[in-house]
Amino acid sequence: MAGTQKRVVRSDVWIDGAFDARLKREPGVSVGVFPIRGNPAAAWDQLSAAHVYHVSAAKDELPQEWFARADLLARCPQLLCVSSSGAGYDTVDVAACTAAGVIVVNQAGGNAPSVAEHALGLMLGVSRRMLESDRRMRRERGFSREDVMGHEIGGKTLGLVGIGHTGSRVARLAQAFGMQVLATDPLLSAEEIARRGAKSVSLPELLAQSDIVSLHCPRDASTMKMMNADTFAQMKKGAIFISTARGGIHDEAALVQALRSGHLAGAGLDVWDQEPPPLDHPLLAMDNVFATFHTAGVTHEARRNVATIAAEQIAGLLAGERPPRLVNPEAWAAYEKRRAQILR
Repeated sequence: MAGTQKRVVRSDVWIDGAFDARLKREPGVSVGVFPIRGNPAAAWDQLSAAHVYHVSAAKDELPQEWFARADLLARCPQLLCVSSSGAGYDTVDVAACTAAGVIVVNQAGGNAPSVAEHALGLMLGVSRRMLESDRRMRRERGFSREDVMGHEIGGKTLGLVGIGHTGSRVARLAQAFGMQVLATDPLLSAEEIARRGAKSVSLPELLAQSDIVSLHCPRDASTMKMMNADTFAQMKKGAIFISTARGGIHDEAALVQALRSGHLAGAGLDVWDQEPPPLDHPLLAMDNVFATFHTAGVTHEARRNVATIAAEQIAGLLAGERPPRLVNPEAWAAYEKRRAQILR
């Protein structure tokens, strides 16, 4: 059946229109959209026949029944690929996909410029005490400008935990401010880290030497709670902690204590254990914490770029190409066999 229709299915979680527009131009490819609430029968009707499931990467916006886990895979016998809508894939059980011969792809790098800009914005906001000044301007009078006096980031040392797509861009932006950049990344050689704009050091060295520590690593078993009471204690007194990576990599309770004790001067956080965090979260009560709602990569430009990359990658793999952002290459051989059987 050479004319087998190739079915791409996604949920009705918001996505830039570039995704559907690109795939609808692809011969022999259809795009189906299912509701995440209110009509599970309609959702399963779409998913059970899908060849590609483009799943939202937002773990706290997508109901867990639509996560790409073993139970969902079992109900989707023709599924060949799970495509995450972002660089992360918290809604995807990669091991279960691999066991089922389903490849997983992400959109790594698609929003890197936006995330890098946001990280620098958090650094500036905390270091210059911009948020604190803004809050006090709105609620009180009688304080002096020196009461909210901050520090320049120029000449300071920035430590990057991870120097991939986003970390590399942060390194270049930081150099423009005259910062010294250190980085640790277990996946890269010292030479490659230097090529990306930083000096390679160990994590303990980075924590001890950096005025600002910024996370740009994936969330996985090796990084969960990597920033904890011990690692925060290893940071310089008066240092600033920044994360635009993923919630769970830093221990929120330990960060509260590091800030309350005065060991750390402030924090800029775009990611949380629960997104958004509860209104009574202690970090939200601190004027030296710049808090945002996982919006570092949420710009008009980034959303369109990620949607376009995702659609191009799906179009390519349905045409028989090996996708450039393959998360589980170990599943490729099984995927190819299944693809030949299912699409003929």
